[in-house]
Amino acid sequence: MTRIAIYPGSFDPVTRGHEDIVRRSLHLADKVVVAVAVNLEKAPLFALEERVALLQEVLRDEPRVEVRSFDGLLAEFARDAGARMVIRGLRAVSDFDYESQMALMNRELDPELETVFLVPALHLTYLSSSLVREVARLDGDVGPFVHPVVEKALKAKYAA
Repeated sequence: MTRIAIYPGSFDPVTRGHEDIVRRSLHLADKVVVAVAVNLEKAPLFALEERVALLQEVLRDEPRVEVRSFDGLLAEFARDAGARMVIRGLRAVSDFDYESQMALMNRELDPELETVFLVPALHLTYLSSSLVREVARLDGDVGPFVHPVVEKALKAKYAA
């Protein structure tokens, strides 16, 4: 039986922290589906299709990773994908309150769906997509924080 995990997020843009969580998730699951969420409450820098394409490029060396977009309930998406595990990254204690609420709701919606929390590597703990966007917007060096393809995409967005 294949163990499938879902790693959901907006990934606007994907950071080295996201990459770290995906690659470490492969120790827990046979396949990881990176689920790029449609979030109507946010105005993303990158369109949904761009975020999917960036993730596919960043993770192209991982044959056990699939990148897909989704809209709707995560529990339903996970069920449709055959996943029994949701991976979530926790950078700080402040993330836990929201993430635990989401995990409990997902378990109510699907009692067989477990949430696993992973802490990113220490040198990536402070990193967030919003910080990366801000550094890029102010023409700072985002090279240490993102894959080169993402760095190039950010430069193109803010040059326009």
